[in-house]
Amino acid sequence: RVTRLKVDGGWARGGRRGMPADPIVWSETTVAPGHSICGKPDDAPHAQRVLAELAGQTRRVLTAVAVQVGAGAGAQRLQALSVSEVTFAPLTAEQIAAYVATGEPMGKAGAYGIQGRAAAFIPVLHGSYSGIMGLPMYETAQLLRAIGFSV
Repeated sequence: RVTRLKVDGGWARGGRRGMPADPIVWSETTVAPGHSICGKPDDAPHAQRVLAELAGQTRRVLTAVAVQVGAGAGAQRLQALSVSEVTFAPLTAEQIAAYVATGEPMGKAGAYGIQGRAAAFIPVLHGSYSGIMGLPMYETAQLLRAIGFSV
C-alpha cells in the first residue's frame, strides 16, 4: 500500500515538471516481528527498544517494489513482494547502545542496515539480501522485463 502511494506521488510530481514517461520504480521495506510492523525509529531510545526486541530472534523483512509506466487510464503498474528472514545474534545492551550511537539505525526499517555495521550481528539470513537492503533486484528486474524493458 505504501509503495503504491509513493509511486502515485512520484508520477504526480514528475507530471507537473514535464518529465518524460519513463518508468518509476519505488520500494518500501518493513521489518515484521510477528503480526506487528517495525518501521523506522523515531529517536535513539526507540532504536534501542527495536533492536532489543530483534536481538536473538528471527524476523521477516518485507520489501514491496512497484514499477509504473504512464499515467491515467493507460498506465501500466506492476508490483512484487520480497519476503526474507533475518536472524539476529543475542545482543547486550552495551552492543545495542554502541550501534545506535553510530547513527546508522536512524531512517532504517527495523533500526538496522544489513549493509553496514549491523551485518556483524546477523549470523543467518534467508531470502534476498538486496531486498533486505531496500530494493529487491531480482523482483525489480522481473517487473521491468514484464513491462518491456531490457535488464
